[in-house]
Amino acid sequence: MDGSGALIHAPRERAKVMGQKIIVQKYGGSSVADIAKIRCVAERVVAAKRAGYAVCVVVSAMGKTTDQLLSLANEVSAAPPRRELDMLLSVGERTTMALLAIALNSMGEDAISFTGSQSGILTNDRHFDARIIEVRPFRIEDELARGRIVIVAGYQGMSYKREITTLGRGGSDTTAVAIAAAIGAERCEIYSDVDGVYTADPRVVGDAKHIGQMGYEELQEMAEAGAKVLNAEAVEFAKRHGIAIYARKTDDPVDGGRETVVRLGVVREASGVRAVVSEAKVAYARAKGVGLEAITRACGESDVPMKELHAAGDEVRFVVPLSRVPDWAKGKAAIEGAGVEVREDLGAVSLVGDGITRDVRVLARALSVLAREGASVESLVTTAFRISVLVDRAKLDGLTRALHGEFVATDGASVGLSSE
Repeated sequence: MDGSGALIHAPRERAKVMGQKIIVQKYGGSSVADIAKIRCVAERVVAAKRAGYAVCVVVSAMGKTTDQLLSLANEVSAAPPRRELDMLLSVGERTTMALLAIALNSMGEDAISFTGSQSGILTNDRHFDARIIEVRPFRIEDELARGRIVIVAGYQGMSYKREITTLGRGGSDTTAVAIAAAIGAERCEIYSDVDGVYTADPRVVGDAKHIGQMGYEELQEMAEAGAKVLNAEAVEFAKRHGIAIYARKTDDPVDGGRETVVRLGVVREASGVRAVVSEAKVAYARAKGVGLEAITRACGESDVPMKELHAAGDEVRFVVPLSRVPDWAKGKAAIEGAGVEVREDLGAVSLVGDGITRDVRVLARALSVLAREGASVESLVTTAFRISVLVDRAKLDGLTRALHGEFVATDGASVGLSSE
């Protein structure tokens, strides 16, 4: 049982009878968006195989397929059942895995594709945002031992009730790292349309800096703050099992290009702010005179996650990460019915770095920047690695640039944000 609650079976020796090292490669939706890109991915996979590695590949759905399938479901019903959504959405990754296996076989390589359930990924019984509770990678190991390339559909598994489940946004990352841990892979390579991790979203901050290596804790905190780097559960798997993560750009040369390596033992020369992360898709919930038990019951029944919960006296406050809510209209109605006031005009901006809350002057400088930019702070929370504030969503990009300029550009720190 690992720290995330998932049971990871020790890899069996027969997967290594050829004396090969195993790597797991994950390709995101933009990397497999069309047939031409799938062929390019196949060439990269073949290069790894011919370099002497046993290769397991995890794939996402092609391009915007998941969004398109969700749109179709919402055309049929304003509130599609979550079980049926899982049946529908799991088709996207299954399409990609089969096409990639076909492409590899056409190139003279022996490849086989597996769904999440065929790969031994067992989850709890939640639909749309299930969590992995056990990995039994026996079929993957057997096929690798036979010299085959194994393609796995990301983002999905099978519950202990033998139902198809999906793992929520970013779930293909979790699939890849969980499999890497289960089969004893040397590393997990994550491919997308960017060449690793940056000090801020390069689309928002023009002078965001690329970072070559970083530790798990800061990356995990960034993911919790809303950065589209890897999801937090995937980083937790990697940290618990010591799996090195290599974030790379699919279009870069096989033996060249920049990358970000995330692993144990990364030592920083100094603590301080290393990244500025923003998250626009949040809601802020507040209640007075309403029991916490009633609020948590309403959230649980409508599948509304409660992040950064604060309860003192008769007041309760929390943040809802909307990307993790399967049906926000239903969830909002449920918690408002329980007496909770909801605001949807706010966004979160966070400073991330090891030990940044040990020196109160960091917070003082951040508040000074916010005041200078005319931002009103609705909520402020801190952790050992993060300072997060809720502000007017319309000011989010400007504040991200201002805070990056204050801390990262001037202090010379670096770590940050990449996005699929």
